[in-house]
Amino acid sequence: MLKSYTTIKESVSAEFVEKKSRFIGYIAPVSSEEQALEFINKIKAQHKDATHNTFAFILKDGIQRCSDDGEPQGTAGVPILDCIKKEGLSDVAVVVTRYFGGIMLGAGGLVRAYSHGAKIAVDAACRKHMQPCVLCKMDFDYSLYGKISYILPKYKMSVQKSDFADIVSMEVLFQQFYDDGRPAYEEFVKEITELTAGTVLPEIINYSLNEIL
Repeated sequence: MLKSYTTIKESVSAEFVEKKSRFIGYIAPVSSEEQALEFINKIKAQHKDATHNTFAFILKDGIQRCSDDGEPQGTAGVPILDCIKKEGLSDVAVVVTRYFGGIMLGAGGLVRAYSHGAKIAVDAACRKHMQPCVLCKMDFDYSLYGKISYILPKYKMSVQKSDFADIVSMEVLFQQFYDDGRPAYEEFVKEITELTAGTVLPEIINYSLNEIL
């Protein structure tokens, strides 16, 4: 069964300076380990002159990785990973780049700095909540168009395609469940069946994880 999760919409970055060391936090949406590593390597190439390019990523299937990239063990990658977990995000990769400023921060200072570098990147990102959805197709007579259009806004849905030919044909993406777990799509099917006396039978095209605005 598909499970909901929260990710981000697009790549962003933010930076700060701590005791003359420059920290730059980057975050990007990723959907596979390959995409995560591609993003990480891109940042490493962009900052090949940096002292460290530390990172962490978490995927919705549970895969997670992190790296201190030369910093003392546990002072960079794990704090970044912990930040992603605390923020409840999946399918994201975070890189925190450091340009050493000449002043040692100590283990505790490094943990705080890398945590902060991850946090400001996360805070700069726009989140999106991915929900289990059902894409269905409905064909019906023009005389029913007004009634069906009236009830659709009651549900979390978006019309993906409309075709007005001899009959009306619609593809609609529905959020499968209400926020409290009740089956929203099944309720729609029941209502549309009663409303049209069984003449309109939604046909499921596929199930997926999507964001419905």
